[in-house]
Amino acid sequence: MDLTKFLGQDTQEPSAQRLSKEEYAAQKKQEREEIWGMIDGKAQEVFQNGDSLKGFLDFMGQCKPQRTDNLFLLYAQNPEIRQIKTFEKWKEEGKVVKTGSKGYNFIVGQEYEKDGVIQQGYSIQKAYDISQIRTKQPEEAEPKPMDQLMEALLTDSEVRIQIADNLPDKVQAQYIPNQRTIYVRNGMSENTTFHSISRELAYASLDHHDGSYSRAGVAAQAYCAAYVTAQKYGVDVSGFSFDKVCEMQAFGQKDPKELRSFIQDVKSAAYSIGKQVDRNLGKSEQEFMPDEFAVPEEKSEKPAKNKKSPER
Repeated sequence: MDLTKFLGQDTQEPSAQRLSKEEYAAQKKQEREEIWGMIDGKAQEVFQNGDSLKGFLDFMGQCKPQRTDNLFLLYAQNPEIRQIKTFEKWKEEGKVVKTGSKGYNFIVGQEYEKDGVIQQGYSIQKAYDISQIRTKQPEEAEPKPMDQLMEALLTDSEVRIQIADNLPDKVQAQYIPNQRTIYVRNGMSENTTFHSISRELAYASLDHHDGSYSRAGVAAQAYCAAYVTAQKYGVDVSGFSFDKVCEMQAFGQKDPKELRSFIQDVKSAAYSIGKQVDRNLGKSEQEFMPDEFAVPEEKSEKPAKNKKSPER
């Protein structure tokens, strides 16, 4: 008997069966309004000062990829969330939610048909962090050596990366859109080199090649994406400061939709770089290499040489 349908998840909407269609619709509408109020409130709170934005970017770097609205929603409920899925998704993986665990509000995209046309919508469900799952908890990964991280950052990039000896003063690296090339100064410190290239990869990721690209328009987003990338891989980020970024966003007083759009750009760029780095860090798993636990080989006997018959 599978007890997971009885244990390990919240009992959701126990009164739904007793509500009329109109009452149920009103309840769901109120729930959606409360959820989006929480998301918008957190978006404005995040940009209040440099420390609050840094805390949210730290969360973004550690939490498994999520849609932007869920990042704000989850951060508002528990900044320690690291890997979250719905009860059904965990069950598909053969994992069980710990008895008594309280689920988090979570937005799940879904398709529905209206008048014969497929529409995109969403529902609000409960989801559970990996800390609430009966499984071996993931250990914090050891930081990779800088040489290995740099190789992963530079390999198979969607844009060309080239050393330039004639960059103007104070220009560490720069993405040139019409050349699809990042020019980088040689001889900088390891951390500065990593941060500079990450930032320019973020610029390149935010160039949609539709004539709308403006370096100044995405400068703050690229800077934040470079921070998220470095924080994710354990590269020193002590030199980053976000007070200017928050000032540009009116310390959270802008329209929440605009603030969410800003974070969407940061997330898109940071996740794009992370996908490339993760792919390259895993390349060793795809290559032939000697096995430490090789199966013992049996020695084959050499065929005996034909002896000449003695002459008669």
